[in-house]
Amino acid sequence: MIGDVLTSSILCEAIKHRYPKATVHYLVNEHTLPVLENNPFIDQKVVFTPEMVKSRKTARKFRSQLASHAYDIVIDVYSKIGSASICKATKATQRIGYKKWYTKAFYTDLYTYHYTPETEAGLAIENRMKLLQAIDADFPKALKPKLYVTDEEIASAKKILAEVRTNPDQKLYMIGILGSSSNKTYPLRYLATLLDHIVHKTEAQLLFNYIPKQIDQVEALYELCSEKTQQHILKDIYGKSLREFIAFTTQCDALIGNEGGAINMAKALDIPTFTIFSPWIRRAAWALYENDQNHVVHLQDFESSLYTSKSLKDMKKRTEYYYSLLTPEKIVEKLDEFISMH
Repeated sequence: MIGDVLTSSILCEAIKHRYPKATVHYLVNEHTLPVLENNPFIDQKVVFTPEMVKSRKTARKFRSQLASHAYDIVIDVYSKIGSASICKATKATQRIGYKKWYTKAFYTDLYTYHYTPETEAGLAIENRMKLLQAIDADFPKALKPKLYVTDEEIASAKKILAEVRTNPDQKLYMIGILGSSSNKTYPLRYLATLLDHIVHKTEAQLLFNYIPKQIDQVEALYELCSEKTQQHILKDIYGKSLREFIAFTTQCDALIGNEGGAINMAKALDIPTFTIFSPWIRRAAWALYENDQNHVVHLQDFESSLYTSKSLKDMKKRTEYYYSLLTPEKIVEKLDEFISMH
């Protein structure tokens, strides 16, 4: 998804730094293209569309086109059945992927996931960079993903916000109100309590990150907030496209909310983040660049004993219950520390 595509773009940058004359293509799902816009390390974006899943004829044509490029090396970050078969269809001499019993036959070079991070970059970045070791041992352990925003995009965002903000000296926080799925979304009643707390402590104005089809959840959250907090929510201002969301985020003091693509985009913009993890997500994998600028809360911080008796797979089946244990009261202290700094 969006966070995966943005994070994986570091491989393009690393390759271009090491081999400036190399030609780098990046195969991505169509809806993720905006996070790669203006990226100077990608020579060509190869777009995978929904039609390629629905139509065998379209899929065969796509694979034939890939083979015609005569790639020397293909790196499959996803390493699932679908991407592995595409990887093999390229007929590249060197095909690099992660070692999984159901895909290992598709690759010439295999790497095993590491589960202990070596840097503050986090495992999602480190494991991707390890794939490059099949090419050259001199690649760095980590690179930070980046987004490339134009002056025009920033100017447009500033203009829109200037028209609705009554006091530009107030803090402006982007709120990631929803995760990529319901089992990655902090309960709205809990989030409303945190938003009330933020407004009480800071008098900040709040932007919500959402798309129109999520308006019912937005309205539900809004109604759960106190009347004072509602007055601080710029509910009608939202990114009508992914690029507009990115531009709005550049104008915020921080992004606070669910772990996911929005958090990763904020980090790529060097905007401070406060991330609430789903109980069943492995913290070490996606707590990228956790430091003074990027704070993280996870149920494991408060109920560590649960993680010795339950597997993440089991916890995923009962996400609602485990989320119920991550109460606002547990989070507030860390949140206060964060907002005092940002």
